[in-house]
Amino acid sequence: MHDSNCHIPDCKAKPYAPAGTRSVCKDHFLNFLTWRRRRGPQMFHKYAAMTMDERDTIAAEWQKTLRLDEVPTASKANL
Repeated sequence: MHDSNCHIPDCKAKPYAPAGTRSVCKDHFLNFLTWRRRRGPQMFHKYAAMTMDERDTIAAEWQKTLRLDEVPTASKANL
């Protein structure tokens, strides 16, 4: 987890937490958690037991659900 920016394209926010083997900003991390929760309570237990490659697959699946207008701007990210 040595990324200098959020892994989401066009997001310039600082990394906050991991999503798979990449780092995402706080807004995207919370979105990732919400997305996983919506997939069912078993997702949290299943995700914890996954290998990093499997987690990357889940994170990539989540990333496809993001809309471009959900990406925080640089000014919003620095608040």
